[in-house]
Amino acid sequence: MLTYLLEHDKQKPLYLCLYAFIRKDIESGILKPNEKLPSKRNLAEHLHISVITVQNAYTQLIVEGYIYPIARKGYYVVPLQQTVPLTSEHRETKEILPRRQENKIRFDFKSNSTIPDQFPFTIWAKLMREVLSERNPELLESGPSNGNEKLRISIATYLHDFRGMTVSADRIVIGAGAEYLYSLVVQLLGRDKVYAVENPGYQKIAKIYRNNGAVCLPVRTDDHGISAETLQSSDAEVVHITPAHHFPLGIVMPISRRNELLAWANEEEDRIIIEDDYDSEFRFQGKPVQPMINIDQNQKVIYVNTFSKTLFPSLRISYMVLPDRFMQIYNQKLGFYSSTVPSFDQLVLANFIAGGYYEQHINRMRNYYKRLRNQLIFSLRQSSLQDRIQIIEEDSGLHFLLKVDTTMKDEEIVKKAEIHGINLSCLSEYYFDRNSRENGTLLINYSGISIEQVDEAIETLSAIF
Repeated sequence: MLTYLLEHDKQKPLYLCLYAFIRKDIESGILKPNEKLPSKRNLAEHLHISVITVQNAYTQLIVEGYIYPIARKGYYVVPLQQTVPLTSEHRETKEILPRRQENKIRFDFKSNSTIPDQFPFTIWAKLMREVLSERNPELLESGPSNGNEKLRISIATYLHDFRGMTVSADRIVIGAGAEYLYSLVVQLLGRDKVYAVENPGYQKIAKIYRNNGAVCLPVRTDDHGISAETLQSSDAEVVHITPAHHFPLGIVMPISRRNELLAWANEEEDRIIIEDDYDSEFRFQGKPVQPMINIDQNQKVIYVNTFSKTLFPSLRISYMVLPDRFMQIYNQKLGFYSSTVPSFDQLVLANFIAGGYYEQHINRMRNYYKRLRNQLIFSLRQSSLQDRIQIIEEDSGLHFLLKVDTTMKDEEIVKKAEIHGINLSCLSEYYFDRNSRENGTLLINYSGISIEQVDEAIETLSAIF
């Protein structure tokens, strides 16, 4: 039986201590390849800890490839390749110098950027002057923890009018970016839960959950989004999804899969769905897809959205809509936090939404991005790559997949793109399991490309192959 001296550390969850001991024994060879580990219950009783602590430790070891499960049999050690330990002379650290950018990026198909020429600077400046002229005392105060009431009311009205959501302003929490809100979610729901994320998916989400002390479990996707069957057989209690427009696959989750996920959540009281609606405003055919929160009857969905895509990334204002029961917990546990967004920025944005300028801007940008997307697709189909490509997209969002018939590895494609002045990423970068990677599928994020750049950008991209 495995015996470890586990000490409670306020800075480190107990399951991470257990995980570290077992990982060390595997790496050092104390635990042999394919050796069976104790059951979760037996190890918990032996170490006088909870079963959930052992479960979380085993889950983390599975995710990192140290152990593997066999249904109804148990957990076993993965055979690892032996590595040569570093001697003291090899452990010397080198001076870290700023990376010199040898090739200037001309075409950015990767970053979450926007075109400055399309932003209504004149209107934004006018609203800034108006807010200052009002000399509102709120400008000098940090404001409520969940955000300025005027902004929360404006967001609630917008969600009702344009997303069909009946939401009380009291259920909205404003934060400095979605990343900050995800860290609040972990504090709200608990670090002892297993958080499932989409695989492939936005890697930063998993990093945020793990850095906040939670176990994060990648769950595979199929043609309809995250696999409900795989989720059902996992230990996950919270699942983070992008149903309106999956990143990076571009899938729009059908109602049948949404209902399956809600059924999964309803099976256990503590199961929760985090609905990331990051770019749902940009749908080019038909109406925007109905958010899952609208069909949630049992307060199982936490809705998260951001203004980074619709306005500009540096604004750093995002929001989440909490079910009533979690709003009460938020006020009790996290209500002591100061607002992370300046009151001035919140009031300007509130007036921008309330004055109808946000709606006008969204409509204008939707038309602009539709023209841009159409021009990109047309240019690709007229390029030298026309017989070697497949365009995969769902008439929504600000990116699509471009599958190229090539023998090059993705790393080589990205490197050659950089030499040609293109910032580019491939689908393989978004898989957690590197063995599942497929070369030759590019992710074309076009939010930072102007229409005038399209032909030259596609001509330059084609030259890589």
